[in-house]
Amino acid sequence: MKGCGTSHSVRDSVPALETQERFEVVTHAPEETLALGRKLAQGLRPPCLVVLEGELGSGKTTLAKGIVAGLGAASEEEVTSPSFTLVHEYGRERRVYHADLYRIESTRDFQTLGLEDLIDQQAIVLVEWGEKFDFPAPQVRIKLEHLGNEDRRIVVRKTSV
Repeated sequence: MKGCGTSHSVRDSVPALETQERFEVVTHAPEETLALGRKLAQGLRPPCLVVLEGELGSGKTTLAKGIVAGLGAASEEEVTSPSFTLVHEYGRERRVYHADLYRIESTRDFQTLGLEDLIDQQAIVLVEWGEKFDFPAPQVRIKLEHLGNEDRRIVVRKTSV
């Protein structure tokens, strides 16, 4: 996954992953989290796995909405949590898959989703609750933490296998 990386953030002062393996941003409103997602999308190139980690209500789906919209695959309003369908597909020219592993408990159930096949495609694959399973692929890991009110700490890091 040599295309997997980011080159933008909400603030110009936050370094890109090409120059730094990790950076942190605090957003103070859902609109800022959406904006961060749109900026991150500008630097993502398929094939790319983006793992979204964080407790319930930490902003994973909000960030995913910004990423999908930033990639031009769908509007923010069209992006919903795939909690019950498990995987949503967006876009035609730029394909984006958005998965939610919250309800997946076993490795067997995980394997039936076919995420490995999606990751191998020329697509961006966003996985909420991805920390539940190991992905043997380079990835961008984004951890979201609810700080109170509408504040979120978002830590973005690039990992390799």
